Amino acid sequence: MKIQTTGKICLTPALRGVGGMVSFQNKLIIGLKARGFDVTHDLRNGPFAAVLIIGGTRQISKLVQLKRQGIRIVQRLDGMNWLYRRIRTGTRHYLRSIYGNQLLELIRTHLADSLVYQSKFAQGWWEREYGSSRATHTVIYNGVDLGIFNPHGKQNLPEDRVRILMVEGSLMGGYEIGLESAANLAAGLEERLINSHSHFRGKPVDLMIVGQVTDSVRACWSDLLARQSKAQQVRIEWVGLTPHEQIPEIDRSAHLVYSSDLNAACPNSAIEAMACGTPVIAYDTGALSELLAEEGGRVASYGGDPWKLDPPNIFSLVEAAYDVLLNIVDYRSSARNRAVAMFDVNLMVERYLDFLLKG
Repeated sequence: MKIQTTGKICLTPALRGVGGMVSFQNKLIIGLKARGFDVTHDLRNGPFAAVLIIGGTRQISKLVQLKRQGIRIVQRLDGMNWLYRRIRTGTRHYLRSIYGNQLLELIRTHLADSLVYQSKFAQGWWEREYGSSRATHTVIYNGVDLGIFNPHGKQNLPEDRVRILMVEGSLMGGYEIGLESAANLAAGLEERLINSHSHFRGKPVDLMIVGQVTDSVRACWSDLLARQSKAQQVRIEWVGLTPHEQIPEIDRSAHLVYSSDLNAACPNSAIEAMACGTPVIAYDTGALSELLAEEGGRVASYGGDPWKLDPPNIFSLVEAAYDVLLNIVDYRSSARNRAVAMFDVNLMVERYLDFLLKG
């Protein structure tokens, strides 16, 4: 069967705001248009060569109609909402989390002709929770523009200290729990460097937080740090929500990026950091070991059960960060090489296009 090279593809729903799905949709739109395809978000604006549902949509009746017309429907699946089962995130967030999972599974089971999982971890998660689907499926990793995210642009890497960076679209809805591990990591690594034989011996360790954080969370941390002795205090720089075009420079300004999201399906922040030549450290949960392999950084044993939010083994995370610092030059090179080989945005677009149009 000859694959068409023009036509209209519907990416639904239209996504706005911040976060991985918004970034993915924008990159895919640019890639599809560059290859001669029209792109719409409106399921009424057919005819379509294919429909890609990015997560879920409430327009179920329209999807049923398109399916009856023989329009190919593909669903892209991230992970699932799960933190609401372990911590209080508010009634609204609790109900939205349950509804979101149910909507995704409805589409996955009854409407999607094919499924794209963001990682092997994400595929395994869905199949454990809901069983295998009769739809054809594949794994396509997120991609990054390697020309924009690169090691050679403007940077401000401090020489008098070690900088650990966290980049998240939002540290709310339960995801602020990663701040505690990040602060403990910074404090532990600074202590570890006191008697180090490396270039970083005795240097202080700072923590930079990029992402949306509530004022109440910042105030809580300010109060906590104020009660600590000077020897225990962690220096935190709250950058806040930052335009995406500034992230490459920020990534290049850090020695390490800490990927804090537990059980993440395919975190863009880790991929972008590797593309900038900044190694990533994380607990061995979710897809992190799958994404980093041996080249992109180090994953550390969590110690307990991350699904139950058991207290993590901070010592193992500190040792992972320390080992990367000892070999920082090699890790910078191998992280970039890993991104080039696996996460080129053009490869991502081509794989999506092939999967959307085959039938």
